[in-house]
Amino acid sequence: MKADVRILCTLARVSRSGYYKWLSQVNKADKDYPDFLRIKAVFDKGRGKFGWRNIKMRLPDMNHKKIQRIMRKYGLIANVRRKNPYRAIRKKTMEHRIFPNTLKRAFKQNQPFMVFCTDITYLPFLQGFAYLSVMKDIASGEVVAWNVSLHMDMLLVTDTMQNMPPDLHERALVHSDQGFHYSNPLFITIVKEMKMTQSMSGKGCCIDNAPIESFFGHMKDELDYLSCRSLKELRLRIEEYMQYYNHERKQWTRNKMTPVEYRNYLLTQVGG
Repeated sequence: MKADVRILCTLARVSRSGYYKWLSQVNKADKDYPDFLRIKAVFDKGRGKFGWRNIKMRLPDMNHKKIQRIMRKYGLIANVRRKNPYRAIRKKTMEHRIFPNTLKRAFKQNQPFMVFCTDITYLPFLQGFAYLSVMKDIASGEVVAWNVSLHMDMLLVTDTMQNMPPDLHERALVHSDQGFHYSNPLFITIVKEMKMTQSMSGKGCCIDNAPIESFFGHMKDELDYLSCRSLKELRLRIEEYMQYYNHERKQWTRNKMTPVEYRNYLLTQVGG
């Protein structure tokens, strides 16, 4: 037999040591194959998302190092969910800051121009999608500033801030979610320059910003934005709606007054 191996190696132009090394690898592969089939069955059942830990939990009799080795050997790579890129950027960029929830759902305010809530919503129309940024006075319910754009960039919120009324309370506060725009250093700087305090909702907690969510709900029920053929037309309809909402739409919870009427009423109550 050894003579036959010697002859075959000579004919194939390989060394005997190389042949035996190859043979040992083949035998070793054959030994791994039954375990590979078990691992592959679990891997496929997990739709390719199981790593060695999940497989180990389902094959407790198999050594975890063996599972790792066989997975590497046969190319079983788990399809791991990718991290949210914006969250990763926020973690790496220390300038992006999250502020505590100072407002704490204190939605019953009686001092106009003191506590504001803000957010962004999207409006589909015939040309695509537009984004609307709104700043609402919690005390009066008045929309004091807004901006609409085809782009969800920082200008959407910074221009909204620039449209804020000049006569803000000395302890003015702006409440938002933890979105990328509101944790951005540019937005933070503008808030500081306006001598306002920042407050943020808890992560994924929409009720912490209920006043602005309520406004968006009413607006989308009452405003025909879907049929707008251009951003110009959409902006005009939004402007007309804001005028209607602030000056004509009476609200039961605000003594049946419009937001502007209720704002003026509150100012007389608190002595201006």
